[in-house]
Amino acid sequence: MTRPSIRSLASLVLAAALSFAACGTPAAAEDTVDGRAAHALVAAGATLLDVRTPGEWASGHIDGAVLIPVSELRGRMGEIPRDRPVVVYCASGVRSAQATALLRAAGYDARDLGGMSRWDR
Repeated sequence: MTRPSIRSLASLVLAAALSFAACGTPAAAEDTVDGRAAHALVAAGATLLDVRTPGEWASGHIDGAVLIPVSELRGRMGEIPRDRPVVVYCASGVRSAQATALLRAAGYDARDLGGMSRWDR
């Protein structure tokens, strides 16, 4: 068995960093929202967006949410109203951060709730 060179390890680390950057960075503080603020936004008319898979949705979701899996979001943004905020959630917060960044880059007022469990906090 051969040991990897420092150069090959550095290449792997760089590739991993670029891959992480390409899939989205964590949402900035002003892009995030806690459960209480999310409830207030939705009560005032914000769209509640679930970006999990249909299987996850079927096992439970927040009442009133709209399902658009993060993998379909680019092609389905037209289904999301632009005239009001969007509160985004997923299972753990990774996909919601990606979706929030994508929506904000497209001009939406999107807020990242993170994991679905934060809704009840």
